[in-house]
Amino acid sequence: MFREINGLPVHVLVIHAAVVFVPLLAVLAAAYGLLPRWRPRFGWAVAVLAVVTPIVTWVATQSGETLEKALREKGYGPELLQKIREHSEYGDLLLWFTVGLAVAAILLLLVTRDDERVSRLPSWVSLLLTVVVLVLGVTSLVYVYLTGDTGAEAVWSGVL
Repeated sequence: MFREINGLPVHVLVIHAAVVFVPLLAVLAAAYGLLPRWRPRFGWAVAVLAVVTPIVTWVATQSGETLEKALREKGYGPELLQKIREHSEYGDLLLWFTVGLAVAAILLLLVTRDDERVSRLPSWVSLLLTVVVLVLGVTSLVYVYLTGDTGAEAVWSGVL
């Protein structure tokens, strides 16, 4: 399932979605928390990204594991496999930070709704969730970079 699409590894195709969606979720969720007057304009985008981004990131990690297994079976050298292992570890951490960011973003959406039950919550709850979104967003951005950099290094080292 996660091996190939039209002869190309699924991982190569799906990572680009993760590279776009994770930063979009981080930036829009942070802006949603920090700029209350803009909330009606892009709350829907935060909700969609909070659902889609962890799924795309999970597919990227699963397809990466499938690709790593295929490379091991083909007998690639230990130096390349070590680089791929490092890349995989960053990708696994990215998945967890992305899931946390998505959950925090959804909670922030819920506590900032115009609802009588929500209005009874203390005002610091939305502030706390905004801080959590900011921390997880920055951490996710760092891990998108680290994952992408180690992946590119594994693919392109010695090629150019």
